[in-house]
Amino acid sequence: MDFAPDSPQARCLSEGRPVLEPVLPPDWLSTQGHQGAHAPDLGVHSLIGVPLAARGMVLGVMTLWRSRRPDPFEADDLTLAQELASRAAVAIDNARRFTQQQQTAFTLQSSLLPRAVPDQPAVEVALRYLPASAAPGLGGDWFDVIPLSGARVALVVGDVVGRGIHAAATMGRLRTAVHTLASLDLEPDELLSRLDDMVNLLAVEQEAAGERPVGEQVVGATCLYAVYDPVSRRCSVARAGHPPPVVTTPDGHVAPLDLPAGPPLGLGGLPFEAREVELAEGSLLCLYTNGVIGERHLDPDAGLSKLCAALTRPADALERTCQAVVDSLVPSRPSDDVALLIARTRTLPRDDVASWQLPPEPASAARARALTSAKLTEWGLEHLAFTTELIASELVTNVYRYAGGPATLRLIRERTLVCEVSDTSHTSPRLRRARTTDEGGRGLFLVAQMAERWGARYTREGKTVWTEQSLTGMLT
Repeated sequence: MDFAPDSPQARCLSEGRPVLEPVLPPDWLSTQGHQGAHAPDLGVHSLIGVPLAARGMVLGVMTLWRSRRPDPFEADDLTLAQELASRAAVAIDNARRFTQQQQTAFTLQSSLLPRAVPDQPAVEVALRYLPASAAPGLGGDWFDVIPLSGARVALVVGDVVGRGIHAAATMGRLRTAVHTLASLDLEPDELLSRLDDMVNLLAVEQEAAGERPVGEQVVGATCLYAVYDPVSRRCSVARAGHPPPVVTTPDGHVAPLDLPAGPPLGLGGLPFEAREVELAEGSLLCLYTNGVIGERHLDPDAGLSKLCAALTRPADALERTCQAVVDSLVPSRPSDDVALLIARTRTLPRDDVASWQLPPEPASAARARALTSAKLTEWGLEHLAFTTELIASELVTNVYRYAGGPATLRLIRERTLVCEVSDTSHTSPRLRRARTTDEGGRGLFLVAQMAERWGARYTREGKTVWTEQSLTGMLT
């Protein structure tokens, strides 16, 4: 609203003090420009204007008119108006600050969540994130889809304890930590153990700094971490105090995965357990947070049953299935954040995977080169033969020299060419720059130069050293 410079409201705002006009001139309404819905009754004869001021800031002006009673406003009325304006200003400023904090937390959380998930050879994915619309503010729900070596993929869903900006910031730190730990190709239970240590460090850090965030202090979280391999169709899952995933088989059978619950992150010192299951091609794996099944008006068991009922049609379009879950379980104004991830499993064709076991002898390197060259010729990837032969030969030689057991050579053709060599040793491969007088020590250096990416992952049986090359790459 615009007020004329000589109006009581303008004087009230400019001077920052209340204005009492016991008797208004007869033509005051026409000179002040009041129109439409903001125009007072034509019989108005007395006015009070009080600035709405809170915490050193003038937010607006409150105007009171009197028209039906003939008596003018008096000093007592002005005192009452000032008390009303003072209380109203504090309430308005609180609402403004809360809205600003909510918007900041939402912006922060949205920027930390994955905006787009690239298409994965292992799974087809549909995602939903819905922020809470009720006080005390946004939570720290998150999800992620992380590509791993060997065409595998990690699916993650988590929920941070607490509300507001601190929960959103902690969620971002945990998501970054999961990415870092996932790059080490850790087993799901070991990854959660490392994440548990980090949450404990965050809690100690907050306590030492004397921080007391608005709402609950962030001292813990829940998380579910799953790794799916499209070659073996095996899925390894572990959870830390998080609801169990729901699996839908291709024939429509739906059931929560029987999985040890594990303690929430942040308790410290308690073990996590992983379970490995085999999933048929076309199965649905549904990961979610408490907001999907744990609304206040809904019993969690009833919510889980409704979730299973919404996942009984695995052949439907995945986006449609994801929306059906939201429509069935999530109210229009959820009281808790909602994170939902549904993945449909895929399987790599057998023709795109080749595996051989080689004995621990010097001749195995030459055998690895011959097998690699023949398979790449069959796949039409002759332009990668030289580099891949060198990679396979060096990795197999390292097994012969340092591991002492048989080596398993595997080639995977998907969006990249993956070359893997597995052995029974847990000795960590180390990249170093050999001196000019050294006779060896250049194997991994050459491998790293030839491949786009390389790394090692460990299992209970040993380790696997892997490399990735672009299918269109050319030797230069």
